[in-house]
Amino acid sequence: MKKMLLIVPSLHQGGAEKVCAATAVVLKPYFDVQIAIFDSRNIDFDVEDVPVADLGLPSRPGKLAKVINVLRRGHRLKKLKKREQIDIAYSFGPTANLANIFAGRLFSKRGAKCWLGVMSYMDMDSSWLGLFCKRADRLLCCSETLRGMIEKKYACNCAVTLTGFFDIPQIKARAEEEEARLPWQDGRIIVSMGREDVVKGFWHLLKIFSLVHKELPDTKLLIIGKGEFTEYRKLAADLGIADAVCFAGLQKNPYPYLKKGTLYLLTSYWEGFPNALVEAMAMGLPAVATDCMTGPAEIFDGKYGILVPNMAKEPDMDASHIDEEEKNTAKRVAALLQNEEELARYSRLSVERAGVFSKETYIRKIREWSV
Repeated sequence: MKKMLLIVPSLHQGGAEKVCAATAVVLKPYFDVQIAIFDSRNIDFDVEDVPVADLGLPSRPGKLAKVINVLRRGHRLKKLKKREQIDIAYSFGPTANLANIFAGRLFSKRGAKCWLGVMSYMDMDSSWLGLFCKRADRLLCCSETLRGMIEKKYACNCAVTLTGFFDIPQIKARAEEEEARLPWQDGRIIVSMGREDVVKGFWHLLKIFSLVHKELPDTKLLIIGKGEFTEYRKLAADLGIADAVCFAGLQKNPYPYLKKGTLYLLTSYWEGFPNALVEAMAMGLPAVATDCMTGPAEIFDGKYGILVPNMAKEPDMDASHIDEEEKNTAKRVAALLQNEEELARYSRLSVERAGVFSKETYIRKIREWSV
């Protein structure tokens, strides 16, 4: 059985971290799997007895400290790979990829195979990506669109597509494990999920919802994800919708909350492969999403959800200013909520599409590439 080392900065909240933890669990029957992390604080994901090595090198402020950290991480990873006789080292995201490259692949391609996971469109701006392409055995891109961009920009011949994967029966089972704690007992609930981050466009979300709520007063908005959301709470109050908005915080099991939803709305202006969107679709939520770089267009594939134009990137916390894109999206959402037949149709399509991103396909690709 081949030995695989999965490398990720932490097992705390985050898309790359979640994919790494899930990968470790599903690959256990096929590989001798270990995980290497830089920081063991605040572990959120259960890796089911997969060995975890803490390199004890969390992020540090300052450019010089960051450079030193990269070198130290690479050195400790190199020793770990050699000691454990690792066959494949698969890293997730820019900081883990840097350490993976410096752990033996910067000047030589000997040793463990080096797989680098490109988890976001934002990784395209990394000054190291060209180096990654030259030194990696495989560049695993989270979407087909992203793979095409990388091949074109860097003339990369080792890029492949490996999207996230979803176990729909398990997701639905976890949705029944507990009851979501919400401040309301009724009404139609629009759900969005993601950490507090400017790229998620939550100011657009709140403004769109304010227009929908004005037309359909029984609607509510549920935001699941880590963060204080101080500015957004104020914006909700300024928009007069504070009582209709719930910031549920980070939920280790978000599925009981998704279960309460009527519709999922994504307002990001860029993504990699938005796992939260597919998780909501797996729960049967009809989905509306911005045509951001990258992910939603590929997931919807022209028919499985409603794609709306991408919106402004600059945060706008002025409640008196609602732009045309926000108004048009609100009209699409309100129209869908008032059409029971379309809601039911998109609910069926959501489950159908989520099923395409199966763990069986994910495992098969990794096993084929590992030969």
